[in-house]
Amino acid sequence: MADPRFILHHYESSPYAEKIRLLLGRGQQTWGSVLSPAMPPRPNIDPLSGGYRRIPIAQVGADIFCDTAIISLEIAGRSSQSAMTAASVTDDMSALVERAESEVFFSAIAGVKPLKLIATLLRLFGPFGMIRFVKDRGRMMKSGTVRPAQGDKATAIFDRFLADLDAMLASKRCLSGDEPGYADFTVYHPIWLNALVTGNGIDANYAQVSRWYQQVAGVGHGSREELDAATAFSEAKDNEPRPVPESESHVDYLHTQVMVAPTDYGCEAVEGVLVAQTPDRWIVARDTDEFGTVHVHFPRHDYAVTPK
Repeated sequence: MADPRFILHHYESSPYAEKIRLLLGRGQQTWGSVLSPAMPPRPNIDPLSGGYRRIPIAQVGADIFCDTAIISLEIAGRSSQSAMTAASVTDDMSALVERAESEVFFSAIAGVKPLKLIATLLRLFGPFGMIRFVKDRGRMMKSGTVRPAQGDKATAIFDRFLADLDAMLASKRCLSGDEPGYADFTVYHPIWLNALVTGNGIDANYAQVSRWYQQVAGVGHGSREELDAATAFSEAKDNEPRPVPESESHVDYLHTQVMVAPTDYGCEAVEGVLVAQTPDRWIVARDTDEFGTVHVHFPRHDYAVTPK
């Protein structure tokens, strides 16, 4: 049997999905696309992931990968390009990348004028979908520890980030070198989100950012094939999870029932048996009636494992 394909469960306007789509393009990957609702329930992936709250989620057969940190590792392994993971971020870029993933990401949308934001959400989701989306994202943040800046403060954070990025790019083509890498795609995706919501391009004051933005976007998304949920389910049912790596010594809760959840926001837990713990991930086995056993992979950073 041929190796199972790489499948991405995503929706078009998801900024984190855009980060992964560009990584797939950078790795010149062929991949299957299963479009997912922007908010739960997500019948295309919930039965596989056990209800993991965030998007995107990747799938290779009966292995399910949650969070872009883990998904990027999978893409890097398939493409043999080390510049595709967080480990490739140089020390001088790490602070900028951290800002992009935290306060800048939330400020990219929190600083948008309310009427403009409403108009965009109406265009993307329709009136009832917009109401559901706003309520859902409110619940998602309420359960976490992140408290994003709002209004003018958020706008100032985002503008200051663009100014700092512009200065950095004055002496280099990309943050990762001559070609875009993980640092570039991570910094790009909150700017992409802001452009999507506002409908604006890059401010003319940031010529280097504008030049870089076009270069990153030009990477493209690789070779994408549209699939339906039934195909993804068949891939899970027809394949066994891949062998688990050797676990670290002295692992708490190994081979016991646990719950795994993010610690910052969207903190709904996934239940299963902890079957592996490595320096970068936890792997949880879920026994299902429909697919048999599936393995769900989570990053160690910003996630917690607790006994069931």
